[in-house]
Amino acid sequence: MQIDNFEFYNVSLQQMNKTIQVQELGKRNYVDTWEYQETLFQQVLDIKIRNRREELTLETPNYLLFVEHPHVYTLGKSGDVTNFLLNESQLEAIDATFHKINRGGDITYHGPGQIVGYPILDLENFFTDIHKYLRFLEEMVILTLAEYGIEATRSKGETGVWLDIDTPFARKICAMGVRASRWVTMHGFALNVNADLGYFDHIIPCGIKGKGVTSLNVELGKATVDILEVKEKLCKHFATLFEAHLTEKTEA
Repeated sequence: MQIDNFEFYNVSLQQMNKTIQVQELGKRNYVDTWEYQETLFQQVLDIKIRNRREELTLETPNYLLFVEHPHVYTLGKSGDVTNFLLNESQLEAIDATFHKINRGGDITYHGPGQIVGYPILDLENFFTDIHKYLRFLEEMVILTLAEYGIEATRSKGETGVWLDIDTPFARKICAMGVRASRWVTMHGFALNVNADLGYFDHIIPCGIKGKGVTSLNVELGKATVDILEVKEKLCKHFATLFEAHLTEKTEA
C-alpha cells in the first residue's frame, strides 16, 4: 500500500457523491490499463485541487474498473525484485511481461482467468480511513466466496484473502495492492477464478514464503467458473459495503 500526501485534505469542500461507475474493460494490456487508471485518478485529483483553491463544491467521480490482463508480473514500489524468479528470456518463453509500478505491495501476477478490479474512489465520498477501505475490499471478496460455500478469511499483517490460514495448507485466492493520494485510490485486487496457477511458480507471491496460491475453480473442483456471475456478486457486496449506487459503462 502506498499513500501520498495523505494529510492534504482534512475538511472536504465538495459535495459527496456515492455513485460509482463500473467500467468493463475486457481483455486489455497492463500498461494501457495503468495509463487509463492514471488518467481517471488525475481527473479526480484535479477536481479536488480546484475545489480547495477556488472554494468550490464540485462532485468528484468514482470508478470501478474490471479487466482481464495478458500474462504479466508487477512489482510494487516497496517490493523485492528477488521475489521474481525469471530472467528476460524465461519471461519471453512463457509469453509474459514484467513491470515495476507505483502501488504498494510486492510481486504479483495477473493473467487470463482472473478478475482484476481497480477502484478509483475519492474516499472523502465515503469515509477517510485507508485501512477500512482495504478491509472492505477483503470483505467484498470474502462475502462473494461464501456464496460458493467457501470459507475465506484474512491473514494478520498481510492484505488479501486466504483459505485455511491457520493450517499447513494456507493459500491465497485474492491479492491486493493499492495507492492512495489525497484520499483518492487506484490499483486494487486480483481474484483468481479460473487462473493458470502454474504462472505463480515463477514468483514468491507478494513476497510471502511458505504459503500457496489457489483459484476458485480449483476449490470448487470445476474446469471453469462463470466469471460474469462472480463479478455480479462482487458488485453486489461492493455496493452494500460502501453504501453506493453502481452504474455501468461497457467501454472506456
